[in-house]
Amino acid sequence: MRRLIMFNHVTPEGFFCTPSGSLDWAVQDDELNRTNAAGLSGPGAMLFGRRTYQMFESFWPHVLDDAETAPDPHHPGRRSPELRAMAVWINEAEKIVFSRTLKSVAWTNSRLVPELDPAAVAAIKDEPGSDIMIFGSGSVVTQLTPHGLIDEYQFIIDPLLLGAGRPLFGSLPGSVRLDLLEAKPFPSGNVRLRYVPRK
Repeated sequence: MRRLIMFNHVTPEGFFCTPSGSLDWAVQDDELNRTNAAGLSGPGAMLFGRRTYQMFESFWPHVLDDAETAPDPHHPGRRSPELRAMAVWINEAEKIVFSRTLKSVAWTNSRLVPELDPAAVAAIKDEPGSDIMIFGSGSVVTQLTPHGLIDEYQFIIDPLLLGAGRPLFGSLPGSVRLDLLEAKPFPSGNVRLRYVPRK
């Protein structure tokens, strides 16, 4: 069975974007990018809600012109080989988009699913392949969490307070106990926390 992994930068307040949806506050560092790039393997897949899909589609298909580096989506002007490795993986990955309002999706290897049905996500996890990632897409994360479909939660806790923003999780029907797999600090002050749901 494929694992479904959520990855998000969040502030200590629990926000994963500004009130307008911007991610330009995320604190990046080269070691974190190297760690993330090293963890990518095989032909992956991603699950998206509409908003995050459109944000990714507006950036990642257009950043592979340079043979060695790619730009940082959070900080214009920064480039690195690690970000290029991530761009290649993202562009080649299968992209499954849950949206009632989109009529079509044009990005390579994308397919549109009109309803977020937990049974359909469970079926996708049963298909052969490598890990499935969720970046952003707080509504998708919130809807799948009560069904136990997310196998690992990776939070990058950024060392800043936004003061206002959108929480990653909406209203959950109850508490979900998590077990810590790893707490890794980075030079920037970011801390990666990896959790799995307690069985």
